Amino acid sequence: MTLHHEHDHHSSHEHESGTTIVRDPVCGMTVDPDGDKPSLNYRGRVFHFCCEGCRSKFEAKPDDYLSAKDLVCGMNVDRASAAHLLRQDGEKFYFCSAGCKAKFEASPAAYHAGNQPVSRPLAKGTQYTCPMHPEVISDRPGDCPKCGMALEPMGVPDPHEGPNRELIDFTRRLWISAGLAIPLLILSMGPMMGLPLRDWIGEPFSTWIELLLATPVVLWAAQPFFRRAWNSVVNRSPNMWTLIGLGVGTAYLYSLAAIVAPGLFPEGFRVHGHMIPVYFEAAAVIVALIFVGQVLELKAREQTGSAIRALLDLVPKTTRRIEADGSEIDVPVDTVEVGNRLRVRPGERIPVDGSVVEGRSAVDQSMLSGEPLPVDKAEGDAVIGGTINRNGTLVMVAEKVGADTMLAHIVDMVAKAQRSRAPIQGMADRVSAVFVPAVMSIAISTFVIWAFVGPEPRLAHGLLAAVSVLIIACPCALGLATPMSIMIATGRGAQQGVLIREAQALERLAKVDTLIVDKTGTLTEGKPALTDVLPAAGVNEGRMLSLAASLERGSEHPLAEAIVSGARGRSVDLVEISGFEAEAGKGVRGQAGNIAIALGNAAMMVDLGIDVGPMRQETERLREDGKTVMFVALDGKLAGIVAVADRIKPTTAQAIAALRRSGLQIIMATGDNAVTARAVARSLGIDDVRADALPEDKKMLMDDMRRRGRIVAMAGDGVNDAPVLAAADVGIAMGTGADVAMESAGITLVKGDLDGIVRARHLSEVTIRNIKQNLGFAFGYNVLGIPLAAGVLYPAFGLLLSPMIAAAAMSLSSVSVIANALRLRFVKL
Repeated sequence: MTLHHEHDHHSSHEHESGTTIVRDPVCGMTVDPDGDKPSLNYRGRVFHFCCEGCRSKFEAKPDDYLSAKDLVCGMNVDRASAAHLLRQDGEKFYFCSAGCKAKFEASPAAYHAGNQPVSRPLAKGTQYTCPMHPEVISDRPGDCPKCGMALEPMGVPDPHEGPNRELIDFTRRLWISAGLAIPLLILSMGPMMGLPLRDWIGEPFSTWIELLLATPVVLWAAQPFFRRAWNSVVNRSPNMWTLIGLGVGTAYLYSLAAIVAPGLFPEGFRVHGHMIPVYFEAAAVIVALIFVGQVLELKAREQTGSAIRALLDLVPKTTRRIEADGSEIDVPVDTVEVGNRLRVRPGERIPVDGSVVEGRSAVDQSMLSGEPLPVDKAEGDAVIGGTINRNGTLVMVAEKVGADTMLAHIVDMVAKAQRSRAPIQGMADRVSAVFVPAVMSIAISTFVIWAFVGPEPRLAHGLLAAVSVLIIACPCALGLATPMSIMIATGRGAQQGVLIREAQALERLAKVDTLIVDKTGTLTEGKPALTDVLPAAGVNEGRMLSLAASLERGSEHPLAEAIVSGARGRSVDLVEISGFEAEAGKGVRGQAGNIAIALGNAAMMVDLGIDVGPMRQETERLREDGKTVMFVALDGKLAGIVAVADRIKPTTAQAIAALRRSGLQIIMATGDNAVTARAVARSLGIDDVRADALPEDKKMLMDDMRRRGRIVAMAGDGVNDAPVLAAADVGIAMGTGADVAMESAGITLVKGDLDGIVRARHLSEVTIRNIKQNLGFAFGYNVLGIPLAAGVLYPAFGLLLSPMIAAAAMSLSSVSVIANALRLRFVKL
């Protein structure tokens, strides 16, 4: 697939300076509107063309060239002023923002077919990538050539896949290396512990036993370490495995040479005039201790995947499918297709996403919402795979299966986030790039200094100190500091309904100082509801509402549905209506027995000759609160008013207050009218309101904030919010909103309320603090450990670290980093 950029230098300059780009809507070329090129006035707008041919095409079918769909976010883009355009195989693709264009460029095949969802099974990782270097992608398992970490499968893990094969292999190598290293340690250190084993066996024979015990550990068990060390040299990317390979290899080869060819060593290496000391125990114990750290790391990685496995376990293995002839059979959930009718019995989990076509029941949706109370489901209601059907039998039709279900979407986001790398990791990478050569230089300098000025045996002490420097400086902890915290934090977030698509969003959220929020569906519930019923003097409230709702039952207007639902929620009985009649733009009329009913706006009341003056004050008050007011008339007289509004979510006010206390500037940007927007903002304490805002207005607002140096987060739920979500420093989507919004955002809040932002921001802050603590452990340990290993304490205290002690200290630093990162599993959000 070949992509050709059509955002040329000229148009780029225009875009950045804020001037509108003028394009030929047919061919996409940029056109100078002040030049002598052909133009055409269509529907009051002037279009410019590069040639008469394009003008003729437009004139023949103008509607074909007015707009194009952004395949990434689904927005319609004006072809004549699009700032972002790509050509691919003769086709033109328009984008609403640079973010959408970048996503298309990264994976054009994923969007080329129009971004239409296709039923597909859960993806099983067929390619592998490095958690620390995501640009490394391989078709088979292996090690990262840059850092040596094991590559991990991309995509959603296979729920049926067994335990981590590397964990099994490393655990086996750990037990064997430990089983050989322990007797080797006892044999070599026996005299220090009062065990005269070497005297019983004899010194020469003891060294051969040490060689026999150490060789399988170094040549077999440590093979993965040497392979990673060699790759780091070949790829010119020195890392911790470079140091491990050098340290272990030097200790083993030196000791082997001391046994096989002692004559090669000068007198300076000999102890007591004849013996050359060997360090087989150091090489073997180092390998065993490194395996302890590696196994702990791999087990921790297994634990961080428990959130994914727990989510995957929510999908039942089988479900009951209703065949075309009415018969029912149990089939594997993997075989369910879109359009299949499924029976879900009490106590069973909903198998896939769909809607109820028969039956009524209460469904436990705590998996998605966190709310313990079940939700009533009846015909037409949507149900989500993995939720639990409590007490009734439901017949549902499958609408999303496999990887298209909400549960699979959640799993995929968690999997991607746990593989992603925070920008703070770049600091560790840059430090590692200079750290390893520096350590090697220190090790060489240590050997030289000991060889010239150290006590006898100088060369032996120098080699011992150099090997200890290489071992204790191993940056295992440095490599673990960021990935461990990120993976554990994303798993913790998933448990609390905060789904993190990428580690960058998690890090940046802690630095955000401006939050732009959409109103409908984000601050509010996103659907109208009956809020006020005010009868006129002498009119019974229940009777008025009963007749109004009965009349509205015949209307398809969203406000009518709100009134009917509100009446039912207040246990008001409805009556039969005859002579129903709707007047466009005004209201509805009908008869309940011999009572004439009318419900509508002030214009309808004027037509009916009804004076609404007695309730004008209440009407104005409700309208100032952003509510839609409708008048009710019975038998030609004003009976009262009903008001409908999109209610603010119960948790919104508390969340806004908490976000303001944390230092965020909050701006409401909504497509709703100014009166309603200001009413909602006033009740929530939001000072900055941008009403009647189109998607491009929201993006302009965000771009303006960023030009002022602000770090901006955007929270929204609709298709119209997708471009801004994709372009923001941090995009936050409501899990109750459109799929495209969730795809465009870095963070998704499952429950769909702003409490989730408070939780996400707190998680971001504690995670970054945890990463900094980990980096502090790693760097601080090396700053203290390297001088000790080099022997700075020897002149004053006669203390020299052995390579074995250095290896133990190195592993302890990794354990401390892992333990600190695991604290995030219990952080209170």
